[in-house]
Amino acid sequence: MEEGIREASGFTEACREKLGLKKQDAGIYSPLALAYLGDAVYELVIRTLVMNRGNMQVNKMNRRTSGLVKAKAQADIIRLLEEELTEEERAVFRRGRNAKSMTMAKNASVIDYRMATGLEALTGYLYLTEQFDRLLELISRGLKKIGELEAE
Repeated sequence: MEEGIREASGFTEACREKLGLKKQDAGIYSPLALAYLGDAVYELVIRTLVMNRGNMQVNKMNRRTSGLVKAKAQADIIRLLEEELTEEERAVFRRGRNAKSMTMAKNASVIDYRMATGLEALTGYLYLTEQFDRLLELISRGLKKIGELEAE
């Protein structure tokens, strides 16, 4: 197991211990609940990436982050990754994409918004099931495919 993944797993274990949380089955959550969590996880990964690119004014960091977390960017990423998903991941993504949300993004088409919700549901699912390596692998591949990360 990689050192970073062990540390992430340690973080979730520490959260359970310090906050008195029970280990939950990700399958009990609705796709919109998974997307709720996945939205935060995805944004944290993107904010970490933006901050790692160097110290800059917070408004510049926010602009860069916003460009990568908006529905259009997430939809572009999942469209490029869809063929690489496992059957299980594809099923979680589809459940998120097809979920009927009462809200709508201000600056996104319905299709992009639903695709983004599917990506967020998948992100939340991978986080809850502690598949951190796969979660980061997919986000990394997607960012490379849209030109936001250099290919190895």
